Amino acid sequence: MKLASEHAFGAGGRKVKMYGLDNGLKVLLLCDPSAPILAYQTWFAVGSRHEREGVTGIAHLFEHLMFNQTETLAPGEFDKKLERVGGETNAATWVDWTYYRNSLPKSELELAVTLESDRMAHLVLGNDQVESEREVVANERRFRVEDDVDGFLSEEMFKLAFTEHPYHWPTIGWMKDIMAISIADCRAFYRTYYAPNNATLVIAGDVEERHVLDLVERHYGPIPSSQIPADAAPKERAQDGERRATWKKSVTADKLRIGYKSPSITDPDFVALELASEILFGGKSARLDKLLIADLEIASSAGASSTPFRDPGLYEISVGLQRGHAAAEAEARIYEELERFAAGPLRPGELETSRTRLETRLWRELRSLGGRAEALGHYQTTTGDYRNLFGIADAYRRTTEADVLRAARTTFDARRRTVVIAEPDGETDDDDDGDES
Repeated sequence: MKLASEHAFGAGGRKVKMYGLDNGLKVLLLCDPSAPILAYQTWFAVGSRHEREGVTGIAHLFEHLMFNQTETLAPGEFDKKLERVGGETNAATWVDWTYYRNSLPKSELELAVTLESDRMAHLVLGNDQVESEREVVANERRFRVEDDVDGFLSEEMFKLAFTEHPYHWPTIGWMKDIMAISIADCRAFYRTYYAPNNATLVIAGDVEERHVLDLVERHYGPIPSSQIPADAAPKERAQDGERRATWKKSVTADKLRIGYKSPSITDPDFVALELASEILFGGKSARLDKLLIADLEIASSAGASSTPFRDPGLYEISVGLQRGHAAAEAEARIYEELERFAAGPLRPGELETSRTRLETRLWRELRSLGGRAEALGHYQTTTGDYRNLFGIADAYRRTTEADVLRAARTTFDARRRTVVIAEPDGETDDDDDGDES
């Protein structure tokens, strides 16, 4: 196993090191003896962006299938083995990645290596396995999207905002595709994307470096690499006009979502937009949070965030209106404030406060071993280099008022805006028919 790179991680002389196996597997290792535990994560560079119409949702389906059955483990045995030694396990899928995380005592490193290498190479994909997990995923979609107005609006906003890029479809997939995915589709997807040359192991905790590398080489080294298709996601053409849709739903007051096309995670304007968002929506004293909730009393909730995607995504604003107030009221005040903000100047202390809040949040997220492993895995998989993580705090400090205002002017352009609204239907039954323009 070859050392590819290393970088200091925090105080005490600790380093995160990247190693590579001949089959293409990448290993990020952070030896940290501060507690007798370890975080063991596997990040696969596959998410919903790697799907196509007709098989949307297959990446998320695999998140469930990977806990089912292997050639050596019965269904559910993966979880049971970790739980018996006091470990925890979970997984997540998004647009650019799928990852599996385990937290366990340091004495159980070999168990984690054995279990994870086994399901990377020996997953069973038969009718029983696929059908049982298909039904779980279908029920999850019903609960999170079809029976949840917020999930519905989020899905519809991306569907409307993106017309060419696969960010158009939801990570959970369209229901018709979930029900149509075949066993042949699953086996082809597994052979292609669940391969060592499409994966990064992130191991952080009280472990001995040589022991980790020997175990990983022994268990993962024999797994063959695959031919990973080139990323064929088409570039989304520039949006040149507002897009809008409204639905009658079983809500007590209007719900509003506004999405602006926003920069990718590697674009310098991503950090500038984060700072702008903190000033506008970062807590009760933030400009728009205070205006909509405390001053005007027209909203019960307000928030915003940027999507940390590999390609340009959306800056999402979400507002829950108070009864008797229409989404149009909030829209008018939001657009006025965004225009005022972008024109500048910032108020005294706003930029420094937003820097401090974001940097504090960053370090808080990196306090736990799991948080450190997740950040390393995310930056390696999404940006192609885990070391990009270590430039964020400096980027917050380096970003100027001019940078923030430029990012705001670029992003908060009405031509780049998508608006979706749920209005009360006055009935108990949902009406999913929308009017689009």
